[in-house]
This record gives sequence, structure tokens and C-alpha cells, in this order.
Amino acid sequence: MEEELWQDIAKCLSPKGYLWAGYPKYRRLFGRDSLIAAWQLLKTRPAISRVTLMALAKYQGWTVDPKREEEPGKILHEHYDGGLLQQIRDLSWSRLRQYLTWGFPYYGSIDSTAWWLILLSRFFQRTGDRTFICWLWTNVFSALQWIERYGDVDADCFIEYRRKNRHALLHQGWKDGLQMSISQPVAMVEVQGYYYLAYLEIAALAGEVMQDRHAKAWLEEKAASLKEKFNAAFWVEEREFFALALDGQKEQVATITSNPGHLLFTGIVDYEKEVKIVRRLFADDMWTPYGIRTHSASDHCFDAASYHQGSIWPHDNWIIYVGLKERGYHQEAETVKQALIRAYKTLGCMPELYGVENNRLFYISTACCPQAWASGALLNLLTEK
Repeated sequence: MEEELWQDIAKCLSPKGYLWAGYPKYRRLFGRDSLIAAWQLLKTRPAISRVTLMALAKYQGWTVDPKREEEPGKILHEHYDGGLLQQIRDLSWSRLRQYLTWGFPYYGSIDSTAWWLILLSRFFQRTGDRTFICWLWTNVFSALQWIERYGDVDADCFIEYRRKNRHALLHQGWKDGLQMSISQPVAMVEVQGYYYLAYLEIAALAGEVMQDRHAKAWLEEKAASLKEKFNAAFWVEEREFFALALDGQKEQVATITSNPGHLLFTGIVDYEKEVKIVRRLFADDMWTPYGIRTHSASDHCFDAASYHQGSIWPHDNWIIYVGLKERGYHQEAETVKQALIRAYKTLGCMPELYGVENNRLFYISTACCPQAWASGALLNLLTEK
């Protein structure tokens, strides 16, 4: 199994050393996808993280461009890092149309910047490379400025997105294929956790590497404020779960989804709410023998074969697994691990996503395979110490 998964990773490895999101369907540098896949392989292949961080720093936003949704300090969503002829040859018609209406690099991701900051810190924890951190510290500062000026436009502590280009992505969290009407700007639940962790991770780097106690204190204060306000604003008391998002009117979108599972590894959740999240994720409408669904089967929008509203994503389950393990829910974490292994053995591969209906696994024809963060998720589980 490991050998086959490494072969998948080899197919997704670009000539420049970072991971494309997938092959052959997503042979492009992504922010979120490439960063998460690099994190999954950090212990075994730290060089991938280094190259990924450098590549994304190279294309970090420097101007305001509504067409590409670029803003100073923002980490990109997607870039076709090749020549024009290769782009035309490899891109499908729909992607070529996107290239013309969005332009590459395209920056419509609300969480790529947080993931870049988190991976940078985790890379330092793995390698101890202080020189690398110092070299990229200007990029770190620019990313923090983006959060302040553009990520939290209304200064309510929450990081929100609003589409600037009407032809571009409507939703800009990891579930960018959501078919839900949510008034903008939108503050996604998991995004707040990512930025909370990013503040703390960069605060640690500021103190340990840069010897900047003022920046350290400022970032820790921001994290504490975000945690307090988040737990008050996003918690849905009657459902004992976190809302999927806050909409443009700061109203809760109370749909039950897998998104709050991402909060566990970030540490943003108040202790007494943790166990309630875990219990809800393993309820019958969310749990299957092959992993946690993206969307509750009890919701009217549920579709087991949909892209983001009922299917199962290996990387989504892996992030939840990491949080379960870090927070001490070892039995539940092992249950998720075995579910992904079971899915691989049943399908004979680890695709981008798959469906489960009546506890029966089925392949979704539009899923990309191999997909870097799907193969990376299972590899991480199999090679962890």
C-alpha cells in the first residue's frame, strides 16, 4: 500500500519540487492543497515543505487586483506555474476560460495565508532552520498585514471573504464547491481556527527566532481575543455544535458539517465544547464505515455523491484525525484511520473524494486520482511514529 501511495505522490510532484494538487487534472501550484500535502509529508520529505513555502512566497500578493482577487500579503489559491503553450495544451476548456476571466496567479482563497504561516512554523519545528525563517520573515510580516487590512475588514476579529470578481469562486474556504446561498462577507468556522493557530505559531517564532517580544505579545493577544469571540459567536447552543459560518449579517449558518472537526487541532475550542464536537462527528448522520461525511445526511442539501455536501474527503478526515489525536481522543482517531485504510482497500486507490450510501462505498467519477492531499493523508497515517 505504501509503495503505491508513494507512486501517487511521485506523479503529483512538480519538476520544481512542490506538489501539484493532483494528476493529471490539477497539475498546478495551489495554496491550500499544496501546503496541506506538504505538511502531511513533512516528517518524511521536509524538502517538499521548503520548496512549497518558497514558491508561494515568490507569488505572494503585492497589489490590489480585483480580477485575480489579489491583495498585498495574500497567499495565492492557484497558479499554473508553466509556459503559456503548456497551459493551453494542458488546461481543459473550462480551466482555460477561468484563466481568461480570473487570470493566474489567482488569489481567491481565504485560508491559504493561514496555512502558509502554519507550515512555516511546523517546518522550523521539524528542521530548526533559523536562517530560512529569517529569510522569509518579510513575507510573514506581509501576511500578517494582509490579515489586519484585508482579511478582517470590519475589525470584528473574524477573517471573512467576499468575492471581488463575479466570474470567480463564490466560496473561498476549502469547500469552494458549496452549493449554498450565504450572504457575503462569509466567516467560515474552520478558518477562524486556522488563523488562531497561525497567530500562536508565528508568536512563538517571533519570540524564539526573531527575539521580538512585542510582536510575540501582540500576536498572543490577538489569538486570545479571537478565541473568546469565536466560541461565543459560532457556538449553536441548541445543536451543541459550531455553525458552519457567519453570514454577511453575522447570523449563524447552523448546518451540520465536518468543518468544525478542523478546529480540534488548532486549539481554539473551549474545553467543554471539545467532547461535544467529537460526539457529533461520530453520530449516524455524519459517520460511515469509510470516514466522516462532509455534510450531515439529515440536512435537506445532503447528497452522498456531491462535491462538498455529503461525500467523504480523505484529507478532511485526516485533519480531523490529527486533532483527535492531539486532543487525546485516541480511540476515535484510530477509528478514522482504519476507515481510510478500509476505503483504500475497497477502492484500490485513494481518490480526491468518494461516496457512501447505506454504508456502501462507491467511486465518484469526477474525483481526481491521484490527489496529493488524499494520498498524503493515508501515507501520513501509515508512516507516523
